[in-house]
Amino acid sequence: MSKPQLPDQVHGAIRIKHYSMRTEEAYVHWIKRFVFFHEKRPSLHMGEHEVSKFLSHLVVERKVSASIQNQTLIALLFLYQEVLKKMGWINNVKRTKKPSHISVFLPRRR
Repeated sequence: MSKPQLPDQVHGAIRIKHYSMRTEEAYVHWIKRFVFFHEKRPSLHMGEHEVSKFLSHLVVERKVSASIQNQTLIALLFLYQEVLKKMGWINNVKRTKKPSHISVFLPRRR
């Protein structure tokens, strides 16, 4: 019996964890984009360098927000931790921070 394709492995791992359908759709979407960005190289042969390159591409070329970049990183970390069981480099990945927001309070009118 052959090993299931990567998307099927991801779907299975997500369902075991009881994640929502929307989370499943988002993770599968970003994992597919990652694989296609690297010309369908096997994910098992890629690592921190390829993840960083993809995330940089999203910010610089595609101009995605910090929250989308973080969602993508989380999806890729899920792929490597939960599906591929490849853990060595994961702690070295830097996360993007959302821009700070300064709250503005207006005085009450009397």
